[in-house]
Amino acid sequence: MDGLGQFAPFILMFAVVYFFMIAPQMKRAKQEKKFAADLKRGDRVITKSGMHGKVIELNDKDGSCVIETSAGKIKFERSAISMEMSRKLNVPAK
Repeated sequence: MDGLGQFAPFILMFAVVYFFMIAPQMKRAKQEKKFAADLKRGDRVITKSGMHGKVIELNDKDGSCVIETSAGKIKFERSAISMEMSRKLNVPAK
């Protein structure tokens, strides 16, 4: 019993780190993966680098998409699309 009490602070510290840091990161990664998989033609998106455009082509083989911008068509990895900024862009105005 004494040995378990000795490790209780470490167990508690691990639990706090897990619930406040690791679990939210895993949840966010899962949401971003689902967002990238759910992209479809015609979606208005913003890349993580800040480029605005509309998805015109999706390639499932290499996980890329072609985005049409005012400068032309550019090919990006789906993971380069920002989930937060794209969702804010597509929220209907109240």
